[in-house]
Amino acid sequence: MAILSLEGVSQEFGGLLALDQVRLEVEAGKVFGIIGPNGAGKTTLFNIITGIYTPSSGQVIYKEKAINGLPPYELARLGIARTFQNIRLFNKLSVLDNVKVGFHGVTKAGFFGSMLGLPGERREEKAISKRAHELLEMVGLDDKKMEYADSLAYGEQRRLEIARALALNPSLLLLDEPAAGMNASEKLNLMSFIEEIRDHEDLTILLVEHDMNVVMNICDQIAVLDYGRKIADGPTEEVKNDPRVIQSYLGVEA
Repeated sequence: MAILSLEGVSQEFGGLLALDQVRLEVEAGKVFGIIGPNGAGKTTLFNIITGIYTPSSGQVIYKEKAINGLPPYELARLGIARTFQNIRLFNKLSVLDNVKVGFHGVTKAGFFGSMLGLPGERREEKAISKRAHELLEMVGLDDKKMEYADSLAYGEQRRLEIARALALNPSLLLLDEPAAGMNASEKLNLMSFIEEIRDHEDLTILLVEHDMNVVMNICDQIAVLDYGRKIADGPTEEVKNDPRVIQSYLGVEA
């Protein structure tokens, strides 16, 4: 069953067609990769799914509901979370507090409201703290929970950003180039980690990634964009041998 469908989605910017009639179906519980050259429209697609852009035409369907035009905070409440290519952490907050901030999109009082100390808010803060510790333990950062976020190694910061996204209790997690800037060892750890959170949190994961080794090892399905158009999609093994993909993405004749 598809948790996310794109039905003829197009996006124009001042006459420039960034996406052209893109159709996708993302099956629940899978890791789905989106690949393509720079400027292919991958990040634009992410921005449409997460409500940063409203598509010029077409429909985005999430859990059988059209979500076109909904703002990011509403989509977060519906269970859509994302990370960004450039890590966005609160560097001078602790690791624990960075995760707690992530709960503000799905709680009544929010992180800063809990500081008022009313009884209901204290109960909520206790539940948030418990879940935040669980998430940090899952991503291997519980022993660093009181350290500043900017003291973490790069790969650890990536894990922290994902833990914060998981605070929203999402059904669909979008990862924008999660392996960017990582060394080989960090990438191996990342691949294991993504599979672990997919299974442990009952998640569907949609990712944009340039590292083909990462994509081929963890993605169940792949879609390929080129100049805003989808040129292929399907099971990973099938797509990587598609002549159109070899020519367009790898830049060689098939």
